[in-house]
Amino acid sequence: MAWYDEAIFYHIYPLGLTGAPKENDYGEPVHRLMTLLPWIDYLADLGINALYIGPLFQSVGHGYETTDYKLLDNRLGTNEDLIEFVDACHKKGIRVVLDGVFNHVGRDFFAFKDLLENREYSPYLDWFCNVNFDGNNEYNDGFSYDNWGGYNLLVKLNQKNLSVIDFICHNIRFWVQTFDIDGIRLDAADVLDFDFMKKLRQTSREVKSDFWLMGEVIHGDYTRWVNEGTLHSVTNYQLHKALYSGHNDHNYFEIAHTVKRLHDMLGDKVRLYNFVDNHDVERIYTKLNNKDHMVPVHVLLFGLPGLPSIYYGSEFALEGKKEQYSDDSLRPALKLEDFADAMESNPVTRLIAKLCKIRKETPALSYGDYNQLLLTNRQYAFSRSCPEGLALVTVNNDESDFVMNLPVTQAGTYKGLLTDQVVQAENGNLSVNIKACSGEIWVPCQGEEPREGNVLERSTPVVETVPAEETKAPDKAQKNSYQGEDPTRITQRNDTADSPLENMDYHKGVIAGLQAAVLARMEMNGPITDQMKRDVEGQTDYQSLINWIKSFR
Repeated sequence: MAWYDEAIFYHIYPLGLTGAPKENDYGEPVHRLMTLLPWIDYLADLGINALYIGPLFQSVGHGYETTDYKLLDNRLGTNEDLIEFVDACHKKGIRVVLDGVFNHVGRDFFAFKDLLENREYSPYLDWFCNVNFDGNNEYNDGFSYDNWGGYNLLVKLNQKNLSVIDFICHNIRFWVQTFDIDGIRLDAADVLDFDFMKKLRQTSREVKSDFWLMGEVIHGDYTRWVNEGTLHSVTNYQLHKALYSGHNDHNYFEIAHTVKRLHDMLGDKVRLYNFVDNHDVERIYTKLNNKDHMVPVHVLLFGLPGLPSIYYGSEFALEGKKEQYSDDSLRPALKLEDFADAMESNPVTRLIAKLCKIRKETPALSYGDYNQLLLTNRQYAFSRSCPEGLALVTVNNDESDFVMNLPVTQAGTYKGLLTDQVVQAENGNLSVNIKACSGEIWVPCQGEEPREGNVLERSTPVVETVPAEETKAPDKAQKNSYQGEDPTRITQRNDTADSPLENMDYHKGVIAGLQAAVLARMEMNGPITDQMKRDVEGQTDYQSLINWIKSFR
């Protein structure tokens, strides 16, 4: 068990947050990093215990074209500033992870400047990939070389060169010895040499027993990077995409299938770095078609397996959209005093602060295995369980409330940690009402009685036919949840003497008919998989099936 197993990350792009100039004139240091000291107290209050901040070191522009690995960028201050900043984080119980930009360097990097001057005779010729003196580039260097992403301002390092490996490992040791950092996020890890990453992992074991290595990986089999020999974790871009599109499309199948695929790939032990936005992608508040989905999105971010991360400012529900030629709106300068009352006045900030607290106090959310309990296009529930406890995570992306009937192995009462609802489990079943565009995390509790209005009088609904003469135009809530005529009406009542449920053949027939209706609706949206069939066949509750049918548009 290491600190990163229970990490709740906050991500800062410091050149943006501090409003630093876009270009570095290499002049006198400006102590902008020190302006972020008040943010440390704020992060501790929010519930954050790990900070990923970067890039930090001397560069010419956006920070990823490194000039000097041992010097804090002049636009941010001095090395002494960074020492003080990391120390202040540690005093608040916040671990610090820096950007490690080791795939490429900037054109002002000392070894490349020597190559420009001495060409074929430079002792650093082999530090770079595919230097070709028969080629040229837009800088008229009289030679060409490999770069990152087609940008010649990012010169690719030769990670198979032993001198380059030693140089990078030396800088990692320097960062730990000088700044006492706790981990590194490897930029562009998906194009780093694997033997090079193995050497970094070996170095990480030497500098600190619990030093954490996380890589930026977009696609692919994450086990190639995450294993005992290379990295501890990678960026979970697969879940990132599913979280916003699964809500915009009212398609929880996408999220659940992504989670299952990752679980089958990695098991319960690997904790991926989960996020809904960062400095390279549009803000989650901008991407969501329904802004109310900020609630279920973040309940999933904190409830699913992995390490949750919040990108600076997104807890205030900031907008941020990519422009054709600029990402500046993704990396804005902010003043903390402008959000001084956010904990009280901003519902998204309050939600994230509450989720941070819940995550810290609920071991199952950090260590628990994953088991899917319910899945429709618009509703999703799963359990996280470990020897230390159990948590049930429930989300609803529909514009109407939904009653979930969940199988539970632990009897007694359950408490909703976001709403303080208390509900009684009966006969291995927990019935909970999840509000529209919302979510909840339930844990077993002792000594609390179910509260009035929070518990259904009975868990099995009665289906009643609505006579034609009583049919009325649906109200607004009904229109939101179902387009077309609704032949059934769901009611809750105590007296079941006249209920058609007494006739089990009738009961089974109705259930089978509703299951067939769900499959028919699903087939209209695409091919039906065996897993989808099993999901439908496993659902035998009237209300859940009817609401499932209504969830289709």
